[in-house]
Amino acid sequence: MRRIYILLFVLLMTNLLVESQENITYQVPPSEILELVDIERAPSVNMDSKGDQMLFLYRNTFKTLSDLNQPEVRLGGLRINPDVNISSTVTYINNIRYKKTTDKDVLQIEGLPTNPLIANISFSPDETKLAFTNTVANGVELWIADLKSLQAKKMTDAVVNANAGFPYSWFNDGTGVLIRILPENCPELIDTQKSLPEGPIVSVSNGQISQNRTYQDLLKNPVDEANFETLMTSELYRIGLDGSKTKWKGAGMYIGQSFSPDGKYLLLTTLRRPFSYIVPYYSFPNVTEIYSADGNFIVKFDEQPLLDNLPIGFMATQEGKRGIYWRADKPSTLYWVEALDKGDPEVKVDFRDEVFEQDAPFSGTPRSLVKTINRYAGITWGNDKYAILRDRWWNTRNQKMYLFNPSDNSQSPQILVDRNYQNVYDDPGYPQTAKNVLGTYTLHMDGNSIYFFGDGFTADGQFPFIDELDLKTLKRKRIYQSAYTDKVEELITFIDSKKGTVITRIESPTEYPNYYIRNIRNKRVPEPLTVFENPFISIEKVYKEVISYKRPDGVELTGTLYLPADYDREKKEKLPMIMWAYPTEYKNRSSAGQTTANPNSFTYLSYGNPIYWVTRGYAILDDAAFPIVGEGDEQPNDTFVEQLVANAKAAIDAVDALGYIDRRRVAVGGHSYGAFMTANLLTHSDLFATGIARSGAYNRTLTPFGFQAEERNYWVASDTYNTMSPFMHADKMKTPLLLIHGESDNNSGTHTMQSERYFQALKSFGAPVRLVILPKESHGYAARENILHLLWEQDQWLEKYLKSE
Repeated sequence: MRRIYILLFVLLMTNLLVESQENITYQVPPSEILELVDIERAPSVNMDSKGDQMLFLYRNTFKTLSDLNQPEVRLGGLRINPDVNISSTVTYINNIRYKKTTDKDVLQIEGLPTNPLIANISFSPDETKLAFTNTVANGVELWIADLKSLQAKKMTDAVVNANAGFPYSWFNDGTGVLIRILPENCPELIDTQKSLPEGPIVSVSNGQISQNRTYQDLLKNPVDEANFETLMTSELYRIGLDGSKTKWKGAGMYIGQSFSPDGKYLLLTTLRRPFSYIVPYYSFPNVTEIYSADGNFIVKFDEQPLLDNLPIGFMATQEGKRGIYWRADKPSTLYWVEALDKGDPEVKVDFRDEVFEQDAPFSGTPRSLVKTINRYAGITWGNDKYAILRDRWWNTRNQKMYLFNPSDNSQSPQILVDRNYQNVYDDPGYPQTAKNVLGTYTLHMDGNSIYFFGDGFTADGQFPFIDELDLKTLKRKRIYQSAYTDKVEELITFIDSKKGTVITRIESPTEYPNYYIRNIRNKRVPEPLTVFENPFISIEKVYKEVISYKRPDGVELTGTLYLPADYDREKKEKLPMIMWAYPTEYKNRSSAGQTTANPNSFTYLSYGNPIYWVTRGYAILDDAAFPIVGEGDEQPNDTFVEQLVANAKAAIDAVDALGYIDRRRVAVGGHSYGAFMTANLLTHSDLFATGIARSGAYNRTLTPFGFQAEERNYWVASDTYNTMSPFMHADKMKTPLLLIHGESDNNSGTHTMQSERYFQALKSFGAPVRLVILPKESHGYAARENILHLLWEQDQWLEKYLKSE
């Protein structure tokens, strides 16, 4: 009898396991979708500073699972392939072609490496050469291509250390590069699986408040510390164009290097111990030093302590020097910013930050340049008289732009812009820059005039513009505004502002974005520079419309509606619909009701949107507006769920009123915060037949010190955290849900565990739920095998729950 009971128990557990797990190999989506996935990607385009030369950079449409299945260590917030010493997440270029902007022919750069894996591309100072790295089986090489002969040449063996990012800087005379090289006696990494610990791991708190967000891939133990130091350590070498190799500086954990505009000095930043187990490497202690161009030490300029106990809030920052850079309009002048409120946004002060500068030889008393009302956000330098300063304050969404005189701090800065930066309809654009005689970028100035390029979003559509600002009178004059009503134009850069020639990019729903030369002083047809073809020609007859509607409180909403190519909008057959969205927080209803959706933009398909399914007989409402508004002292997230449901209902009502859909057959989906939205909508409304949630976070107690645009911690806003967490309401969720997550999610807060635990909770309460973990994938998905299977999973799920009776 006992054996029978045991046998029955084993059979029961086997049935539960079979019910829980499904052995499945990689699948592919239906042919209608597959033909739109397997397309040849158009190259990306890089241009030189004058717009005279164009680089065409080609890469594969997808990575492969084999590409992702490489050695990887995760340390200090970085993911590194230790076999080759470069980021394991880098996306490589596999070919480079070249053309003079005004020539017709696109030419091949010859002599590129076999099976190239190219990254870290940059022009030489005189823009006659191109440097790049190439990854091979045992490491990273430096290559340089001559843009006159169009010949490439290998400059080093596979000894480059690219673990800390971009690994080299051009010397200003263009005769060589300063590059990080692996030390000759580089130790082997310690095997974390085989090494025995010498004691427990102990972390301590000295009573200081230290509230940090939830980071991924942090150091965990002394072995991690040792391996991190090994991987980050380099020697600096000068590699000459003639092939010479000279050691410039001995071993150190170098993470930043930049030459002064005149090339006489180098600003060098080096990591130091102690490391931390709670923050990424960029918050570790570091020292910033200045050297002469030939490697002689000048001065220690700054030391940053470990930044693991900053004040609370998005506008919190460190005390002391931060943002140390070279002035772009001076030969060798450093500038930086310091907090006047101790870095604490709760401290009440008239000015938050102060900007200082110091000339070579970097001794004596620094000179104050300007103070900011909000938190400093950057400077665009012009000359001795003019510079543009920006600041911002997240809590109010306020942004200011100032004109100030860098040579006279007794003159008060003049406020050019004072606005809510989420108000896209009054965006003044961004100041144009041009390369100066020092080889750096400063304000593009014609006499006393500078120029702003703007996206030109309005309530009536998008009309990009160029404004001219007189720096003496501060009067703006619009010198160009795009007049397209059936296309979208993006203004790229001036070729010659005096002649009025600009490089622009133009697209339409069925015309792939291509580059053109336009003269803004006449009405001639723009001259094409590229002829990239539409890879999605099979959906060119799909109906596309940006629809507008309101939610009950009056907030204006929009979404981009797609209908199948053969759909008869007169007969109005009731279609199933897929809604895809991503919530955004706002501080006022006016900006929340604005839109950047443009019906004339090119219809680009990717796994990130649901448009593929218009070929499968679905209506699609993509990029549906989901504003979460908290005006004044109100916090947006305190009514997060209510506003989500109001947004969703308004969208369904709007499309239903058009007569196109069966509102009983609507699915909702999203990625990351959109997945979080999806789970909440299925939990707290009966609007949807099913949902698809990808790479989301569902339990906000696992991100207790803030998430997305929430800066309050769990203990300050526990009710909000709990209400917003679908995990806390798993017993209420009965709507079919497809959960998808990358096995190795690297995004802050969206650990893969979030989907695993949510699935377990839903399953325990009998909800119809399926969890798909994509092997080797991070927060975004890259491998072709995984993406095709993802699309198959979504198609199977949608067919089952939206089309099956």
